[in-house]
Amino acid sequence: MINKKLKVGNVPNLRFPEFTEEWETKKLGEVMHFKVTNSFSRENLNYEVGTVKNIHYGDIHTKFQTLFDTTKEVVPFINEEINLDRISDENYCKEGDVIFADASEDLNDVGKSIEIINVNSEKLLSGLHTLLGRPKSSIFHLGFNGYLFKSNSVRTQIQKESQGSKVLSINTGRISKIELSFPSVNEQERITILLSLMDERIQTQNKIIEELKLLKITLRNQLYEQILNQENEYVQVKDTLNYEQPTKYLVTNTDYSSDISLIPVLTANKAFVLGYTDEEFGIYDKGQCIIFDDFTMDIKFVNFIFKVKSSAIKILTAKPNVNLKFIFEYLSFLNLSSNEHKRHYISEIEPMEMQLPNYVQQTYVADFLSSIDDKIKTEFEIHTLLLKQKQYLLANLFI
Repeated sequence: MINKKLKVGNVPNLRFPEFTEEWETKKLGEVMHFKVTNSFSRENLNYEVGTVKNIHYGDIHTKFQTLFDTTKEVVPFINEEINLDRISDENYCKEGDVIFADASEDLNDVGKSIEIINVNSEKLLSGLHTLLGRPKSSIFHLGFNGYLFKSNSVRTQIQKESQGSKVLSINTGRISKIELSFPSVNEQERITILLSLMDERIQTQNKIIEELKLLKITLRNQLYEQILNQENEYVQVKDTLNYEQPTKYLVTNTDYSSDISLIPVLTANKAFVLGYTDEEFGIYDKGQCIIFDDFTMDIKFVNFIFKVKSSAIKILTAKPNVNLKFIFEYLSFLNLSSNEHKRHYISEIEPMEMQLPNYVQQTYVADFLSSIDDKIKTEFEIHTLLLKQKQYLLANLFI
């Protein structure tokens, strides 16, 4: 697919060999109509019942990447008590329409879009803080725009046209000025098929990872249920773990970098890695530990050097004849959580009684669950490579 000639004329870096003609360039306003169709907020939406579905700008930012298939994707309905008679048929989404998020606090998210496919008989509206773009003619193959508007050139132009300080936005006038290049419909189809296959592979990889995570939870529950049914020594958590306050490991500059070669800054909650820092002092480098959020009781197992952001973190390490990974999985099995804004570890977690099998059995359980972790990590690495491959294609299949 590589264009072996010097780049001459309006052609992409990467191309199917049977196509040689230059791409056409037009302003977006020449090939698409833009309009705002409704402004229903989240308060007017529900997931239970309704006849009209709604895509909110937040959905575009968080749920959907390229294409929106009404037969597969889940979005809320507009509440039935809302009068929809004032909405004309032309405002309902049609196959090939593109919905743009017109606002965001993050420049990288302004103008993110999805193309609508497989509408069938569904009624769908673009919602709050969105713009509806409809092709003026059949110059685009279905699905091609979903990828075209993710290309580097178009995204860069949208970002340049965005206005605002705290909240950045783009309107129909400014988005209409954006130039885009596109090939014949036949070449569009080939590009769309290739990238669709890539998306399907990424979705399959996501499913593999989620199923492995579920498998681990299921097997962990079975293992620890068996342990609870055995006659093991009862100990308190404080008999198995030492704790250390995080004060000397706190990051001072919270303007984090994305450079993964630097020191990661951790939190125990879902985010885990907040970013990276170049600070060379106060680095935790003592080996394996558990970081425990004293307020939420979220926990993470860590086996690399790091700094932390919150002083509410407890750093836990194993006492002699205790396998730290075994204890981590035990605490995960207990599914600890709290909505109370107070510290829990010393008052509630340390005194907890638990059954502790001998060190050999602890290690067996820990190693078994670690083997699943290793598999999940490998699948995550494959997922990352697939995403990088897709980004490469988006950067080189388009102009």
